[in-house]
Amino acid sequence: MKHFIRKAAIPAALSLVLLAGTAMAQSTAPASATSSSAAPAAKKSHMQRRMDEVEQQIGDLHDELGITDAESTQWDAYAQVMRDNAKRTGEALRDRHKSMETMNADESMKSYAQLSQLNADNMQKLSSAFSALYAVLSPQQKQTADDLFKNRPPRAGGPGHGPKGGKPASASSSASAPST
Repeated sequence: MKHFIRKAAIPAALSLVLLAGTAMAQSTAPASATSSSAAPAAKKSHMQRRMDEVEQQIGDLHDELGITDAESTQWDAYAQVMRDNAKRTGEALRDRHKSMETMNADESMKSYAQLSQLNADNMQKLSSAFSALYAVLSPQQKQTADDLFKNRPPRAGGPGHGPKGGKPASASSSASAPST
């Protein structure tokens, strides 16, 4: 039983740890009203860089799946859920980071539970949106999606930080897209 709990908790903990930096940088550098792609990389907040990564993942997955005009409604809904999930998670992490100094152990545990619940809720939304997309894909696109979304061990540090000899950057960043 302990082994099962540990196996179930590790992916959730890793996803929260990978996103934790979002809150820290966002609390020190507010997002600007201008396009994030127009700002030089050095001036972007961590949240802006994370949103750029999400957009890159969306673009990579769109290209790898070969999304057609007929699939665009379902694709757009899926991509928007990815964006919304990343934004909600970043905001929640930023808020937690702001109050961490004053939290006692009980409050910290409850805050972590709220983040875990948010992650679960986000994955439910993403899964529903993906199911609608998957239903309209061609058999070849479904095979590509099946290959991209196979269960793999989590990659520490996100894109570009995985073990050597792994999948090409476009396939690995696309495959990690659902964890957003």
